Amino acid sequence: MSPPGPLTGFAALFLAAGILATPAAAAARSPRPQWSVVTEEAFDASAIAPYEGRHAQVYSRIDRDLDAHLEHLQRWVRQRSISAQDDGIDAMAQLVADDLRALGFQDVELVETPGHPGVFGHYDAGAERTLVVYMMYDVQPVEENWRIADPFAGELVDHELGSVLMARGATNQKGPQRAFLNAVDAIIREHGTLPVNLYVVAEGEEELGSPNFGAVIEPYLDRLRAADGAFFPMNIQMADGSVALNLGVKGIVYFELEARGGDWGGPARSEIHGSLKAMVDSPALRLVQAIASMTSADGNTILIPGYYEAVRPPSDEEQRLVNGLALRADDAAMQKAFGVSRWIDGMSGRDAILRNLFDPTLNIDGIWSGYTGEGMKTILPHVATAKIDSRLPPGLEPEAAYRMIREHLDAQGFEDIELRRLSGYPAASTPVDAPLVQAAIGVFNRYGASPRVAPWLAGSAPFYQFTRTLGLPFVFGGLGHGAGAHAPDEYMLIEPAEGVKAAGLAEIEKSYVDLLYALAEAESE
Repeated sequence: MSPPGPLTGFAALFLAAGILATPAAAAARSPRPQWSVVTEEAFDASAIAPYEGRHAQVYSRIDRDLDAHLEHLQRWVRQRSISAQDDGIDAMAQLVADDLRALGFQDVELVETPGHPGVFGHYDAGAERTLVVYMMYDVQPVEENWRIADPFAGELVDHELGSVLMARGATNQKGPQRAFLNAVDAIIREHGTLPVNLYVVAEGEEELGSPNFGAVIEPYLDRLRAADGAFFPMNIQMADGSVALNLGVKGIVYFELEARGGDWGGPARSEIHGSLKAMVDSPALRLVQAIASMTSADGNTILIPGYYEAVRPPSDEEQRLVNGLALRADDAAMQKAFGVSRWIDGMSGRDAILRNLFDPTLNIDGIWSGYTGEGMKTILPHVATAKIDSRLPPGLEPEAAYRMIREHLDAQGFEDIELRRLSGYPAASTPVDAPLVQAAIGVFNRYGASPRVAPWLAGSAPFYQFTRTLGLPFVFGGLGHGAGAHAPDEYMLIEPAEGVKAAGLAEIEKSYVDLLYALAEAESE
């Protein structure tokens, strides 16, 4: 594409009047904030002392019982629990409850909600510290093109990384969750009790956006708020043994916009012949124009008034965390992994990290209207719909986001565009100096996996229920490697091949043992 020539005629007049702007002038007026970092100090997770406790009896128990522990993982993944299809949900909830009782949890209940049931469990060890453990027992639907015949068979498969458990739910999240319970079981068998009290709160709708998780914890709020922290067992190791520990998540609003013919114009009952576009408005074009009004022409700057101003800037702690991330950033490797050639505006390093963590997003997940089959069908559709998500950094609340989006559409003359809310919850974050976070980092350091620590993940999950509703520090992560979540050939690494540095099942379980003892021994805030 050749560069544009000099502006002439009406374009020059519009430029002089300020109706058009040069790229530099447009950038200067951009509502997108320029996040500043005023310190060069960088957080270094390796400076935290490795956990030094040794629990040889429990480790030996894990080694002796490893075959039985693997069978527990297989038993969990073999129980179907596809929340979107209500496939096996009740049976999986009962399985979780039965396993907690078998482990010695004194108080176990199935919790009815407007959707799928939750599970509540309490193990009272008479300990000084208490940990809330979050679990999800549901999984995604199964696609075609798996390398195994039955994704719910729970097979061990030879993989380039070693022996893996390949199944739906293997790494997201049944495998690591049952591995955590295996560690609990080993401690109880050896010592008769645990170093901390445990609450387990499990839901069967995480893959649906957790619409009823609040109902799962609501009967127990006072009890849960008295805990010292909350934990979500996850495999967060890469195959090379590296770990990225995120201390929170962005929030989200997820909604549909729909344009439908009516009094404003357009066909109101059904599609009509495409030739009538000369006289009839198009709902599909109206939807496209409404969406386009919310961003700059390149789609990369949100033009909804107030959207950026609501986001709070990076704190001193968050700036140090960002600097620590930047020291180990590899933009080229990330771009290769995602199959993209560049970041927006050619960003890199700290600038890209800041934008990813602190900028809200506006993203079209899907858009459809009219005829999309093979060949030709010339119609003017009567309805057009788009699914849109917006990720919300701390400070930008879901209700405020929805209000600003609606007000913007109305101000731009799109009052007829319907906005249907599908989901929304705020961001969540935990300070790096929380005893639970420090204990977790100490355990990672013990296993030679000093983590990259981010203030939060650019993705979203309803973890505000722990940080805001319960007021608890929250850590999600653990040793272990898996891949293929929401995709074919999902797996969890069980026995690493030679040279693979990620932990296998035995080491994963031993690290969970260490985490429970490290929390019990941690200093109070």
